[in-house]
Amino acid sequence: MADKDYYKILGVPKTAAKEEIKKAYRKLAMKYHPDHAKGNDEASEDKFKEISEAYAVLSDEEKRKEYDMYGTEGFQQRFTQEDIFKNFNMGDIFREFGFENANFTGQRGGGGGRRFSFNMGGDPFGGAGRSFQTKGSDLVYEIPLTLREVSEGVSKTVSLSHKGRQEKISVKIPKGMLTGKKIRLAGKGEPSPNGGPNGDLYIQSKIIPDPVFGAEGLDLFVNKEIKWTEALTGTTIKAPTLDGGEVNLKVPPGTKHQTKLRIPKYGLPEMGGSKKGDLFVRILTASPGKLSKKQLELLKELSETGL
Repeated sequence: MADKDYYKILGVPKTAAKEEIKKAYRKLAMKYHPDHAKGNDEASEDKFKEISEAYAVLSDEEKRKEYDMYGTEGFQQRFTQEDIFKNFNMGDIFREFGFENANFTGQRGGGGGRRFSFNMGGDPFGGAGRSFQTKGSDLVYEIPLTLREVSEGVSKTVSLSHKGRQEKISVKIPKGMLTGKKIRLAGKGEPSPNGGPNGDLYIQSKIIPDPVFGAEGLDLFVNKEIKWTEALTGTTIKAPTLDGGEVNLKVPPGTKHQTKLRIPKYGLPEMGGSKKGDLFVRILTASPGKLSKKQLELLKELSETGL
């Protein structure tokens, strides 16, 4: 699935209502229907698949919302071709267009790929029906990543074994690939059941729990213990960072136990973007334990001052 603007493909504005989208698709579907289009049959079939993909997304309220929110790249990370055409019944759609005997079904081929078959009884274009070559089914491979790998990006080797075929693939993991994020490797999925192109391989990340840092979205969290007197009077501490370094952090006087102090832009990077999360340092005040006689006397004096 290359970068596509589904609105441009159907020739409608982003504000188009559902009926406007349906009308645009009907016009294009009649034009590029393989039994009606003139010239290059293969080009017509490809165009028909493209406009059908666009309509499958924009006619579905939830898919359209995701597409509008995340754009082409973000949408491709969340939806495979199988997801896009799930519950998409072309036969019902063509019957809505006035072809009562239309039969256009999506079937599972032997390799799991989706096969689209036309049988347009009563088709005004006089087509005898045809089958399209379609791509094989997509595969999803979950890869474990440390927080540091998510922060810096990393190259990994993926070993695939399916249907008697084994293959090792080198994968470049981009920065910011949080749990559930996907990258697409075109043509690395299952072969087509009917001579079409291979499906795609989607690499999906899963973050390994870190012994020091917690993560929530792009933000990181770490605990730092200080003396209760330091919390009372204020101090400067060194907070650990994900790259193994440290950064100075001022703890203001009167800081309470479990207060979270923010260090901007020391969190995780956004995948494919310029945004970066923050590092939150949770201040834990250590109990002083057993006090000496002098310490008790000093505390008593402080107490008498109203502290």
